[in-house]
Amino acid sequence: MKALLKFFSSLKLTVVLLVFAMMLIFFGTLDQVQYGIWHTQKLYFESYIAIWAYPEQAPGYEALQWLHIPMPGGYLLGGMLLINLVAAHVTRFKMTWKKSGIFLVHFGLILLLISELLTDLLAQESQMPVDEGGRANYSQSYRENELVLIDRSNPDYDQVHSIPTSLLKPGKVVDVPESDLKIRTVRYYPNANIGRAQPGSPHDSPATQGAAVKMNIVAHPAEVTYDENSINTATAFVEVIAPEGSLGIWLVSNIIDDRFPPQMVHSGDQSWEIALRFQRHYYPFEVELVDFKHDKYPGTEIPFNFSSEVMVHHEDHTKNQKALIYMNHPLRYEGLTFYQASFANQDRTSIFQVVRNPGWILPYLSVLLMGLGMVIQFGIHFVGFLNKRSS
Repeated sequence: MKALLKFFSSLKLTVVLLVFAMMLIFFGTLDQVQYGIWHTQKLYFESYIAIWAYPEQAPGYEALQWLHIPMPGGYLLGGMLLINLVAAHVTRFKMTWKKSGIFLVHFGLILLLISELLTDLLAQESQMPVDEGGRANYSQSYRENELVLIDRSNPDYDQVHSIPTSLLKPGKVVDVPESDLKIRTVRYYPNANIGRAQPGSPHDSPATQGAAVKMNIVAHPAEVTYDENSINTATAFVEVIAPEGSLGIWLVSNIIDDRFPPQMVHSGDQSWEIALRFQRHYYPFEVELVDFKHDKYPGTEIPFNFSSEVMVHHEDHTKNQKALIYMNHPLRYEGLTFYQASFANQDRTSIFQVVRNPGWILPYLSVLLMGLGMVIQFGIHFVGFLNKRSS
């Protein structure tokens, strides 16, 4: 036990972990060009093991394509650094006034590591486009998708049955939540090319119902893109199974949206709209865009201000709130943070970045503790230095 504690508290282990951390940042930065920020973060910093492969577009790829460098991922490094720091305190540090600053610095660092883990596990990011004069009560992710069956029979609300696309594996049967239906995935493409079948050209489509049959639509798998400005066309062929048997195979895709007639599944006297769409997060309030301003420097197209005047209408009217959202001045409401992200539709639509991060305050506390610890430690040494000079 002592040998194990000595190993984990070793300063040599600290140095090795910091070297691996620098390697992770270096190779992650190289791959950011190919994969973009979001996917690179998943590959390198939200993983236990990361593997860097020699880039296909780099010079000498034919000769060096065999080169793969494994390294510990962010979760493994962060966990090991946390254990190393705690073990060092247990074995080498004694709580005294003279070391109080060091303790505060280390506690702040521990809190920072924990806050990063909580952010990775719990934080959600999505976007909410709102037209000027309109309202929205949900935001949607442009990276995650969901298969939904929507019961619109109630005039007051829609009942949405949702299945994440991570469960859409070919051949797998999934129960539709809160219903008697089942979904069997025939094919699933994370990205696809969709279009009408050309006359005379061979095409393979298992669809027997819906838009694919009525409009002669076909889908072909495409390479997944990691471009921050591009969206993958998630597409699936799914069979809907009711207690009485199969209701057919449907083509669903996140580009078959409100511009198309809804695809309806009928079973007995019940009907559902079936769709594959960007994952939505619904809220007990509506955000109304009262006014959007896009100000530019005179004589140029360079913007110097985006601002959105909004009114939040909550189900509980006592929580209604008016706010102005602009750059670096978000709206914090009901555990969510609304940032001014972009605009569209010739300045008539404002796009908000909606972030839910339960641990958002922890980084501020950790930086405050580390700063306070450094001030205290410096003050103790400075006072000691002055006392030595005066004696």
